[in-house]
Amino acid sequence: SNSLHSPASKHACKQASASITQDRQSHMTPTITIKILFFASAREAAGGITSTNLELDADGADTQVLRTKLASLYPKLAPLVQDEENLTLALNEEYVDVGEVKQLSSGDTVALIPPISGG
Repeated sequence: SNSLHSPASKHACKQASASITQDRQSHMTPTITIKILFFASAREAAGGITSTNLELDADGADTQVLRTKLASLYPKLAPLVQDEENLTLALNEEYVDVGEVKQLSSGDTVALIPPISGG
């Protein structure tokens, strides 16, 4: 039963796992990286961070997908970010209107802007 621990089988094992990793790399969906800025209550809900970089699948990356992704990453932010009336997105400093879905590209900056309550 010593053959299990022979250097040869160990080597084969290593090679197998290496090739699996490479295989996964080649079939990987291209991703884009965008910067998220958190303001006011959105910042509190995200745990006090002011900004983060987020990777999204390049295929179908838009502001709607982003909202869903942020909701799953930051559960406390979910009620805000999934409610368009409640949280405005600004894409590269331009507001995204309610009901409007914008495509995202790598390098974009998206700001999460909650309603500024007067009180």
